[in-house]
Amino acid sequence: MQNEQKNSRKMSSALILLPVIIVALSMQGCAHQEKTHYNLQAQAATKAEVQLPAAQPENPAPPPAPIIEKYALDRLKQMSDKLTSAKAFTYHSNSFVEMQAVTGQFLTFFTDVDVALQRPNKLRVDASGDMSNFQLFFDGAKVSAFDPEKNLHAVSDPLATIDEMLDFIMTKAQINFPSADFMYSDPYAVMTKNLTHAIVVGPSMVNGVPCEHFAYMEPGINWEIWIENGKNALPLRLAMTYKQVPNFPRFLVEFSDWNLTPKLGADTFLFKRPANAEKIEFGTYRAEQKTK
Repeated sequence: MQNEQKNSRKMSSALILLPVIIVALSMQGCAHQEKTHYNLQAQAATKAEVQLPAAQPENPAPPPAPIIEKYALDRLKQMSDKLTSAKAFTYHSNSFVEMQAVTGQFLTFFTDVDVALQRPNKLRVDASGDMSNFQLFFDGAKVSAFDPEKNLHAVSDPLATIDEMLDFIMTKAQINFPSADFMYSDPYAVMTKNLTHAIVVGPSMVNGVPCEHFAYMEPGINWEIWIENGKNALPLRLAMTYKQVPNFPRFLVEFSDWNLTPKLGADTFLFKRPANAEKIEFGTYRAEQKTK
């Protein structure tokens, strides 16, 4: 499990938790490296004729000396504890991601997502936007993924916990998963695994809510987080810059409508398969698309 979480951090930090499953039932994504994430998204946005940029040569300049400010870690830990102490939570997110078109211009794609989580083994995701419409259900036993536009669904083998489910989705099913780091049983351990820098930027506001702005660096990614002031310590905004991709494309997501005491019925997490929906196996959807 620890090795799988390490791998999932590589991918989720590569597109840290893009709050959308980029390709419905597609099995390429965040489980490998930042470049793999980008490849998935490029293939997803075929209407915009997006293509994967060429790999960027390694920068010969030495990296800056590590800077770790304790308060930047303390607040990240407080945020993590706030989320893990909640038996359940819901939130809404909206995001944009930049991807390069065949002209070289970077295009901007937007996504909205609603998430409902109940520990230790229930999760639901509803995503819609420029990339795809998508639903994912984890009922405590199996993961069901559904693409309402193509009327396709897939179902996993039995899984026990949200951590195990996230590992499956990102490393085995290879689906980009929304805000995965925040959903693990220990977000702090996942988010700090590969840190080289952590600094306090200063006070800020996100949609009228006072917060603190922090910045972090990993080998292939620079990322920032805005955490609500005081004991609430909820994530309000997350931004990333991909250092291993030409022109350093960006990703940004804002979180709203946090509820740490929601009333969630059992049917929230149950997938009710439409009578005419076609069942496919995780990993087959993209292959079918390529043949059409």
